[in-house]
Amino acid sequence: MTKTENDHTDRTTALEVVEGVDLTGRRALVTGASSGIGVETARALAHAGAQVTLAVRDTEAGRRVADDIAATSGRDDLVVAALDLSDLASVDALVASWEGPLHVLVNNAGVMDTPFGRTAQGWETQFGVNHLGHFALTTGLHAALAAGASPERGARAVSVSSSGHAASPVVFDDLFFERRAYDPGLAYGQSKTANSLFAVELTRRWGSEGITANALMPGGIWTPLQRHWSDEQRAAAEEQSRRAEQSGAFRMKSVEQGAATSVFLATSPQVEGIGGRYFEDCHEAEVVERLDGLAGVLPHALDPEDARRLWEVSEELLSDARR
Repeated sequence: MTKTENDHTDRTTALEVVEGVDLTGRRALVTGASSGIGVETARALAHAGAQVTLAVRDTEAGRRVADDIAATSGRDDLVVAALDLSDLASVDALVASWEGPLHVLVNNAGVMDTPFGRTAQGWETQFGVNHLGHFALTTGLHAALAAGASPERGARAVSVSSSGHAASPVVFDDLFFERRAYDPGLAYGQSKTANSLFAVELTRRWGSEGITANALMPGGIWTPLQRHWSDEQRAAAEEQSRRAEQSGAFRMKSVEQGAATSVFLATSPQVEGIGGRYFEDCHEAEVVERLDGLAGVLPHALDPEDARRLWEVSEELLSDARR
């Protein structure tokens, strides 16, 4: 497996990634673009010349972000679209409203460590939002992505995964914790493994059409993603991160740095035609048997048979839900 060589590091920002990149004439859609790294992902794409759609639950927050990005990028063509990934009706409405080609889709939105809950379709919340919602969105936009691909420049999907994938493979026999005790960390880990597997199978299925997908770990970043943690959990995590930084195991990132790998996969000529892989710090991650801090990807997150099975199961779940 060839590594992607460049000068980017864990300190590189999203805007630094797009220096010299021209996205004029290309259209991008970023989910969860009203907070966290989604904001900086959308900002960098706009700065590079893309026409960006911010797909968000809170459209008022999305409009505030769009206004801010317009002021910093000079672009006046940002679009805010309503998207609730916990409800297929919302996903299908966005898909139905989309017109024309799509060149870049960044599946960035997500929830983490939520209390047990269910989506509108009755699916466990984290798997339903993080994977199935994005699966429905991406497959619904397949024709738009195909229209956006050309022999010179393909269309790209970007799947924001996490080192949390190490907590759990996809447990096909009990996806929604109906026969085992619910554990927020395991549920999150399963959904992040699914995000990576989705990129593997999408590339296998759609690569011949010029559409590729890669997954990524953004890094350790303090964002609203941790809002479901208790005060004790947050304090423990902050202490753990301090110790890890002191030991040199890893460094926490700003949101601008955390968005860099998403933007790299969405824009860099270095990954043109490359798909089905997992990246960190703008480099392809090493496949390892155990994570060293936050670095590396476990084999179960790239397993082609699990990726194929997940796609088929996801199609069945969507089909059943729409009947």
